[in-house]
Amino acid sequence: MAYPRASEAPSIRSQDTRRSTITRGSNFHLDTFESKDFIVKDFVETLSENATSRRSAPASTQQAAFDPKPLIRTFEAALSRLGSLSEELTEQETDLSAAVRRAESQHNQTVSSLSRKLEEATDQFNRLENTLNGGIGDSPSTDAGGAVALQIGEKLEELERQRQRAVDTKDLIDYWIEVSEKGSLSRLEDKRRLGGDSKVQCAAIARQLLKMSHRLDPEGSSQMNGKRANATNGAQSKDMLGSNDNGTTNRTRVVIEKFLESLEKDLLDQFDDHYRRQNLNGMRDCAVAVRDFNDGSSVIGMFVNQHQFFIDKSQLVTEAVGGDAETWERIADADAEPPGVEPGLQALIDEIRLVVQEECFTIKRAFPFYEEVLTRFLQRVFQQSIQQRLELVLEKAESISTLAFLRTVQTSRSYISSMVEDLKSHGLTEHPEPATPQIVSFLDQQMEELFTPYLTGVAYIDREKKSLEYLYRALLFKFTMYHERRKKVTSASMLDRMAQRSRQFVDSTREAYFDKLDTADLPASQKAMLIRLAGIKPAESNGDKKAEIEVTEDDGQLEVPKAKKMLRWLAEGVGRGLELNGGGTETPKDVQALHQLLITHMGDIYIDSSLDWAVDMATSQESVTKVEPDLSFLPSLRISIQILHLLQTSVNTMLLPLALSNVTIRRDVEKMTTATISRLESKVSIILHKTLDVSLAWTARLLANQKKTDFKPKEEDADSAIGALQTPTCLSIFTFLSKVANLANTTLDGSNLSSFLSELALGLRSLLLEHLKKFPVSLLGGIILSKDVAKYEELVQGWKCDGTVWERQEGMKVVKDVANLFIISPEALRERLRGSGKGSEEVAELRKYVERREDVGSVGVQAVLSGL
Repeated sequence: MAYPRASEAPSIRSQDTRRSTITRGSNFHLDTFESKDFIVKDFVETLSENATSRRSAPASTQQAAFDPKPLIRTFEAALSRLGSLSEELTEQETDLSAAVRRAESQHNQTVSSLSRKLEEATDQFNRLENTLNGGIGDSPSTDAGGAVALQIGEKLEELERQRQRAVDTKDLIDYWIEVSEKGSLSRLEDKRRLGGDSKVQCAAIARQLLKMSHRLDPEGSSQMNGKRANATNGAQSKDMLGSNDNGTTNRTRVVIEKFLESLEKDLLDQFDDHYRRQNLNGMRDCAVAVRDFNDGSSVIGMFVNQHQFFIDKSQLVTEAVGGDAETWERIADADAEPPGVEPGLQALIDEIRLVVQEECFTIKRAFPFYEEVLTRFLQRVFQQSIQQRLELVLEKAESISTLAFLRTVQTSRSYISSMVEDLKSHGLTEHPEPATPQIVSFLDQQMEELFTPYLTGVAYIDREKKSLEYLYRALLFKFTMYHERRKKVTSASMLDRMAQRSRQFVDSTREAYFDKLDTADLPASQKAMLIRLAGIKPAESNGDKKAEIEVTEDDGQLEVPKAKKMLRWLAEGVGRGLELNGGGTETPKDVQALHQLLITHMGDIYIDSSLDWAVDMATSQESVTKVEPDLSFLPSLRISIQILHLLQTSVNTMLLPLALSNVTIRRDVEKMTTATISRLESKVSIILHKTLDVSLAWTARLLANQKKTDFKPKEEDADSAIGALQTPTCLSIFTFLSKVANLANTTLDGSNLSSFLSELALGLRSLLLEHLKKFPVSLLGGIILSKDVAKYEELVQGWKCDGTVWERQEGMKVVKDVANLFIISPEALRERLRGSGKGSEEVAELRKYVERREDVGSVGVQAVLSGL
């Protein structure tokens, strides 16, 4: 096969963009291989294409023969070029390595040299420091050098002080000579006009001159001259000279004092001018100068007295207390939430909060003794602005009611306290840091002094007791009247006489209540509120100011909402006391006073009166024999128990913990609470026992109405007797005891209910067992009796007697067993009695029931009885 010549091969013109970056043939350099786009495969292909292009020939139809020589020559040239580039790269690498080694060696030498120089400098510094401090040096001369340097410095300072003192003394003598000889202080006036610190220096110089005048004119010199009237002429001449000197000294003192007064007045005027222009630096210079006169009290007084806040707010402080009548009525209403702080006082406190925070910046910049200025400013704010407004607000509240006064004290103190806390957290002159301990203590002191007249001693707790006592009396007025009238009127025999005595008692009670309100030191609005709370409506006929009082049965019943209202009022008073007094040492005493008030009204008056009424009702039913007893008093017992539980819980959770800090008071509170609860619980127990006695007594009367023919019906009545489910007596007992059980379920719960129903069931069982001994029972009557017993069992099965004696004694099983004795055959009777395993006493009891069988005279029953 013939290959075409190279000249006949087709020409390859197209090349890749990446390959064009590589130099054709063997003309390439190191930069060719440093490119990121270099690829070995592309490099080899480029060399091959270059060789192929050089041997390309015109195209022919015949395939050209492969000629490897151009490729060999191209690759040999490329290989030679690569070899030369490799040698060149090796030489460059060798040169760079040598240069790196030289640089490292030079760097190490430089570091060593610098380290030696640093150590030398450190040693020199240490030796110099030891020498200056007189410490351990290299030689004794270094110690001496340090001590000498210190001595020289101290002597220079001392000489400078002596020089300055001599200059000041010379100037002071010059000023004294001028004022004593010429009677003027022109040089000092010139110095005063220089500005800057010159006024401060003038004030110091003038005070020293004034001291000199006092020393040169001691008191009593004139009297001593008078005593020397008989002395020699020389002595008299000397006295006259002394008198002249004293006169000169007095004139000098007058000049100096006038200069000081003028200087102080000038400084105060300048301070006022700087203050109006808010030139804080000028204010500071004047304050420093005036500080030396009277500890700065005059400049502090000028700053505080002329402050725009006290000028603008003087009218707000003394203006009439705001708030409409509805707002004050809400404050006096014990059932309403207080609306908050009085608007005028609130506006004043808000303004003070902003003004004090803003003014602290001026005070700190204008006064070097800024804490003194701040305390004077705050003292003026509290003792004048806040106190005056607070007194007006409290006077208004006290004219409304005692409760309004207490609530206003609480809300006012709370709002002012929040302002004080804001000022503390703001920091005032230390902003943004918290206020200093001195300012914090001062704010707390001012806060306490505002409310000390209203909270110290027994002033607060007496008002709290007075408010609660009148509220409790008004709330329980009709309740108390109902029960007092019940005790006094129920003994009357005739209805008209009873009504007459009732009206007389109401009139007397009404007049006593109004007389007590009239004699009490209470505002008219509080008296009107108490009358409304008591439910008394004023009569409008004939202008009579008395009241018409209607007392109903409902007024004598306990109400849980009313008890909760009493506890809510008490809780408000306790919370208010904790907030105002902060839980201090007086808190246990206050708690004891409120506890006695609560026990008296809720325990002794409210609950006890209701329980006494229930006891009287239960006792009265014991004598009822002809009609079913009225147990309507029983549901009220549930409310009594609920309120009693509320009372006990409130004392244990609200009052007792607050008395823990005082062991004696805590024991008294516990003792009084325990005694009251025990007494009231004992009355509850008496009522329940009387209810049981009345219920069982009426059950016994119902059983006594049992007909003898009920359990021994005649033959002609047999069909109707069998058709009846129970006897009338059984049905009446079932109905009555169901009512009692329902009332018990309504009244009691838990173990109290179980115990009551258990006692009732035990009493019913005893009555039934005793009842069955009284009636002869036939076979048919035994069946009727079994139906009655089943009805009784159905009755007690619906009662909650779990875990009681009734359940442990197997309930009505013994009654069922007794009922079965009347219907079983003599043979079964014999087996029942012999196999029962009962003792002789129980067998004797069963014998009594067997003897009531109609066939007791038969041979079979007699055989059973004789066997017993």
